[in-house]
Amino acid sequence: MTLSVVATGEASLAGVHVGTSGWSYPSWKPGFYPPGTDSKEFLSYYAQRFSTVELNTTGYRLPAEEQFRRWAGQTPSGFTFAPKLAGNRPRIVAEFAACVRMLGDRLGPTRVQLISARDEGMLELLLGSLDPGARVAFDLEHESWNGIEPRLGAAGAVRVNDLEHDAPFRYVRFRDPPYRDEQLQQWAERLRAVEEPVFAYFRHEDEPTAPRYAERLLELLGQ
Repeated sequence: MTLSVVATGEASLAGVHVGTSGWSYPSWKPGFYPPGTDSKEFLSYYAQRFSTVELNTTGYRLPAEEQFRRWAGQTPSGFTFAPKLAGNRPRIVAEFAACVRMLGDRLGPTRVQLISARDEGMLELLLGSLDPGARVAFDLEHESWNGIEPRLGAAGAVRVNDLEHDAPFRYVRFRDPPYRDEQLQQWAERLRAVEEPVFAYFRHEDEPTAPRYAERLLELLGQ
């Protein structure tokens, strides 16, 4: 059985929101998007099946504020966008915050990517510059950041893929496909055990594997 979950569906009510990294991929048609679907309809179609999506374009350039309003208008109540902020560009934080605020209640967690080695000064600058109360997930790939999780939790933030330390929510990125079904079953068990809200995203590939994995994980979560 394939479970198609809209933004108000069972997985969202359970506190686990599953989606993919982006949606605007012509190569996902017809594997995910039906034949003949106009690219302008991709987001509305996607939002009928998933409750959240990563918004990666904001990590490279900021669209006009009106674009964020249009995106929000194409999605149902309860749907959320997870915009990306490049952490090495702290001077754009104010502009970034003003733009993503146009998503209104569709604004989900912000993923802040820092690819450099540990720099606690930069971390504190970012924590102090982002909107108070915003859900912020720090994507920290360099191993020198290990051990920073308690500081993030104290600020109401979380480290991407950390399910162990205290935090108000969880942010999971599936970056290493392919995934076997038993792996997804194990992840479903782990996520069901998490008490906090969870946002989980599968990495984009040219083939529509990401939505297939996301749909399968939602199916397993609903069992």
